[in-house]
Parts: sequence; C-alpha cells; structure tokens
Amino acid sequence: MQWILQDFEDTPQLCAALDRAGQRWSLHKAVPFTGELLPTPEVADPGDVILFGAYSLWRHAEAQGWRPGMFRIRPFVREAAWAPFLLNGPGEALFLTLAEVPERLPQDGRDWFMRPEDDSKAEPGRVRPASEIHELAARVARLPDDEIPLGALRNDTALMLTPPARIEREWRLWVVADRIAAFSLYREGRRVVYRRRIDPDALAFGETLVAANPGYAPAYVLDICRTPEGLRMLETNCINAAGFYAADLDALVAALAGGCGPGRTDRGDAA
Repeated sequence: MQWILQDFEDTPQLCAALDRAGQRWSLHKAVPFTGELLPTPEVADPGDVILFGAYSLWRHAEAQGWRPGMFRIRPFVREAAWAPFLLNGPGEALFLTLAEVPERLPQDGRDWFMRPEDDSKAEPGRVRPASEIHELAARVARLPDDEIPLGALRNDTALMLTPPARIEREWRLWVVADRIAAFSLYREGRRVVYRRRIDPDALAFGETLVAANPGYAPAYVLDICRTPEGLRMLETNCINAAGFYAADLDALVAALAGGCGPGRTDRGDAA
C-alpha cells in the first residue's frame, strides 16, 4: 500500500512505523480547504493508496480516484445501534442549523457542547455558552456565501448541541475491519494525558460498540469515556484525520495494510 501523508507535527511517528513495516510513504503539504497536495504525489496504483492528514484531503483523493483514500463516515448520532450508549443521546441533543440558532437556541445563560453533526471538521467540538453560539451565528450570517471558505461553518451547517457532562477519563480506539487495532488514553479529568493503556472494562465496552454496529466503516476512530454514571460513547471521527496520541502505530499500520489493501471487498472509498 502507498501512504500519502500530510506533514504534521506527529507525522514522523507514523513514518517510523511505516518504515518498520516496509511500507511506501511520502510527505506533502496540503493547500488549505482544497486538499491539493504539494509536491504532487507519484502514484503507482490508484487502487492501493491511503492518505493521512487534514480532513479536506478527501476531496483530492476523490478527484484522483484513489482507493481506499480516506474513510469518510456517517454522523454517529444518527446510528440507531449506538443510541443507547451515547453520552448525550438523540433525546438529549438539540439539532439545528447555524441559521436556526437565533430562533431555536434560548439565551438563558446555559452552556452547550457544540459540534457539527457530521464529520466535516468545520468547527472543533467544545463547550460554549449560548451567548457565544449566538455571536458565532451572527458573524457567519453577515458573510456572503461566496466569502465563506470551503470547509468552514456556513449558515446551513447542521449542528448538534448537548448538555455538558462530567467526564473522568477519555480514550480513543482505532477500529479497522470491525476490530480494535489500537487504543490510547488521552484525558483524565481536565488533564490531557497520552498513555497507551485502557481499563479492561473500557476496552470491553469499545468492543461492544463495534459489535453493535458492524460495517459502520472499514476504518474509523471511536472515542469513549468514563462518567460517574458509567461508560459512554462520545463520538466517531475519520481515522485518516485523527491525532495518534499514544497509539501503537505498528499495530495500526499492520491492521490498515492487511485489512484495507487490494483484494478486500470491504475497502473504504474516498467519498
């Protein structure tokens, strides 16, 4: 498999793992929003290429016909199989577009965890007061559509807003071919902590989530957490654009090369 990588701070970790696995790779810079790569990659087989970097790279991969390219995913909150496990399920979430914020989001001083409903990366998910969300909606509303950069928040961007929750620990799991290939702790309380470890019951919970929704994507990232009420699912993310934290990259490379290479009938698409 040929690996095309955007030159990020933690990319050298992946390069080292690829060298150990004898995989072909090249580093590139990406043009913001369009995902065009510089220098232009020399691709030997368009049907055996995988990309890692900014989410916007999917557009370039799709235009070039590279497969598996990038594994795009459906909005996790719309997956019925996962509804019982979500930290804030559909019954507790508020779904609205940015343009609907002025009429539908009360300005009552509450805080909300806000993120785009899909995996567009148009805005990072975080807790914000309602007043800040209203200010954001007003700023975007003043911009003509042709002045909004590709991939940024727009008036019609679908948002998910949920009540903030107390989280004790957070883990990231890398799922390939419906198996957990790697994992990493990335937060304890308010502290960012990268460690290659996971509580046994949390790993079992992750396996339960993967088994509950088989075939969701050939490869994806699954974030889970521990709360005072128990283990919960946070979200999914595009595996090609997710941080590595303390993951076992040798195991991840082996899983992707073996589970998504030529001859697999369940390989992902760039679109």
